[in-house]
Amino acid sequence: MALFKKRQVGKPGEWYYCLVHHKVEEGPECPAKDRFGPYATPEEANHAMETAQERNLEWQNDPKWNDKSREEGGGTGAP
Repeated sequence: MALFKKRQVGKPGEWYYCLVHHKVEEGPECPAKDRFGPYATPEEANHAMETAQERNLEWQNDPKWNDKSREEGGGTGAP
C-alpha cells in the first residue's frame, strides 16, 4: 500500500492534448507520457498534433540537424 499518492503536476488554465483519448484536457488528467502540453488555450491544445507535425518537418529540413553522411551510408562508425 502506498503511503503517498503522487499528484500529477499542473494547474487550472493549463491545457493538454491526450494522445490516448484524443481529446483536450484542462490540467493533467492522463499521465505525462500520454499527453502534449501544456498549452495556453484549449484551441492550441486541440491543434497539438498539427503543431507536432509542423515541428517535425522543420526539424527534418533543418540543415543543422540534417546529417547527409548518415543518409549516404558514410559516417565515422567502425568498419
